[in-house]
Amino acid sequence: MIAAVLVVAAVAVITYRVLAPAEVLTPARADYPAPVSAATGVVGTLASAPLIVDRRLRIYATTRQVRADAPVDARTRRTPYWSFRRWPAELIGVVAGGTTVVSRWSDGDLVALDARTGRIRWRADGPPPGHGYDGRRTGASTNYTPAGLIPATGRGGRTVLVLIGGSGLRGLDLTDGRELWRVDIDGSCRAGALTTTAGQLVTVDACASPQVAEFHDVETGRLVNRWRPEDAGPELGLVPIGCGNGASNCPAMRTTSGGNSRGWLVDRGEPAPIPVLDAAEVVLDGDVALTPSGNELVARSVRSGAELWRRTGPVPARIVAVQPGRVHLLTDAHELITLDATTGAQRSSFPLVAGDEVVPWRPGFAYASDGFVAIERVARAAPSDAADAQFYAAGQPVILAAT
Repeated sequence: MIAAVLVVAAVAVITYRVLAPAEVLTPARADYPAPVSAATGVVGTLASAPLIVDRRLRIYATTRQVRADAPVDARTRRTPYWSFRRWPAELIGVVAGGTTVVSRWSDGDLVALDARTGRIRWRADGPPPGHGYDGRRTGASTNYTPAGLIPATGRGGRTVLVLIGGSGLRGLDLTDGRELWRVDIDGSCRAGALTTTAGQLVTVDACASPQVAEFHDVETGRLVNRWRPEDAGPELGLVPIGCGNGASNCPAMRTTSGGNSRGWLVDRGEPAPIPVLDAAEVVLDGDVALTPSGNELVARSVRSGAELWRRTGPVPARIVAVQPGRVHLLTDAHELITLDATTGAQRSSFPLVAGDEVVPWRPGFAYASDGFVAIERVARAAPSDAADAQFYAAGQPVILAAT
């Protein structure tokens, strides 16, 4: 009897140690790396989609871990510079502001790490997002389009982290995690969200009839405006345009309703209609609206609509990413072409080929920052619900290039 009790106790202890909530923080043990300016061309391939921070680190997201490696131009993923792992919570999203890397977890916790050291800078409770990790093998959506986690810059210059969850909206100071404001509403009624360069959070009240866009000041949470286009139908969608990573600090947006779309500048508060942004294929870089059409790319002033330049290439190319001053095009033959967004001058052009074995592929998530471009290679014929082994075109699905 005593032996049986001891066995049960031992099993209980082991089970607790295995399944109990736990965190493992492995801080940096090396000096903070120097910024990198890589030679133009393909850098290498990666198993995970990198978020570039401070031109020095690559941040990766997996189911229960956020980790960094360096240098940015390493051909493959390196031994972690630092890492942070939690159990059993799952990673929901990652954003960065300066040298602060904020992770959001399925239990609602927010943990901010110092990119330079990997140590915890602050942590805070947040509304549980109601779902787990959804980044597939590469973590691209977790790094590039984190749901309900949007940085913003307020009118007074404060950097604010906006949270959207089951209990509503919250604004935290990104530097120290202090809660600045809270709006208690039904988070399930929020559809679409972005922050603007005018210091506002825009969401759609999907429970209103007809649906309406709400504008909140990101520093105070104050409701500034309830607005909808005059010709919109009962449902209303929002598409961020010209933003930073994800839907952060957007100068413009596109509303969709009843099969129609309209472009608006939101950099001065009240939405201003901009017809040059109406079409779904138009992208924005600063004050330049870029419209692809077959093998032609036309750049126009976003405010006047005047044509700035026009490029006609030998073959059609699609816009896969933009970053300040650069627009990146990809042809069907996988040639990556980078143009100066202001003048149309070609900065670089090279085959986006790494020499590894791949099946015919199409671009998935694409990300551009600090002169680098990272693109997921998705099997051309793979349906969206395919298992990862069939969905991606290579064992190292992400190709990284310097432009």
